[in-house]
Amino acid sequence: MDILEDISKTIIKASTTLSCDKLNALRRAIETEDNANAKWALEQILENYQVAQKTEFPLCDDTGIPHVIIEIGEDREISGELLNQIHHGIALGLNNLPARPMAVKGNEIERIEQSKGLYERPGMLRPASILIDSANDESTYRRDISSDTLNLHFLLEGGGPEIRAKTYRVYHKRSFENVVDAACGWLEESLKMLGCTPSIPAIGIGRTHFEATSLLLKSIAYGNLDCQSEHERFITDRLNQTGIGPLGFGGKTTVLGTYLNIGNQRASGVRIVSVRPSCFVEPRVATIKL
Repeated sequence: MDILEDISKTIIKASTTLSCDKLNALRRAIETEDNANAKWALEQILENYQVAQKTEFPLCDDTGIPHVIIEIGEDREISGELLNQIHHGIALGLNNLPARPMAVKGNEIERIEQSKGLYERPGMLRPASILIDSANDESTYRRDISSDTLNLHFLLEGGGPEIRAKTYRVYHKRSFENVVDAACGWLEESLKMLGCTPSIPAIGIGRTHFEATSLLLKSIAYGNLDCQSEHERFITDRLNQTGIGPLGFGGKTTVLGTYLNIGNQRASGVRIVSVRPSCFVEPRVATIKL
């Protein structure tokens, strides 16, 4: 197996292809939408998906920051060589796509100030720190990981949703509804400003900011709009009642579905909640099974 070439192709697939469950959700939304402007917007979004997949063009000009989740069973190992191959394969894929150049030059201060400009090659954009997932996970999206599992999940996370994402504490008051209400309130505000609706909001609820965000990322990698829980459907229905609609045109379809991932909790008066209102080109996810 040429792992570098396979990773490169997977990055391109994530950027140019939409999953079947999201296509199904979009088509259901088009069928049920009775607002003419909203229906037109949804049809244009579907056409954008079809053109991108056919031509292998990115779904969006904001080609996103690569995130990697390694899913591993107890009989498999992660070597330094594999990690190096992941980084090189991502760079190759971003160059071959090609992605939008977004990597900032300079030292730590110059990078913050963006005073030295950008690297021309898209592959200079480094991925976020790699997240490792094992069978010990007790979250809502817990996976049945066999002993010989070794999967690499690649996510491309765009800037608009990141600007409007939030990770913060919620005083739960021994009420699940209170926590969900806070998350929905944050999303109702952020979806008004997102612009590129319909969204698929992701919510992670854990003990720390890192854990809550990790749960959110895993929900994006593993979530399925064809198989939604009762609580995910409740959140979807509530957010669709905002009437924001696709591209802000109003109508029934502000979100296509929801990913809600609840992990371990601690004896405390607070829960840490992370929310991310993905834009309509997301989630951009593709997987390699080794």
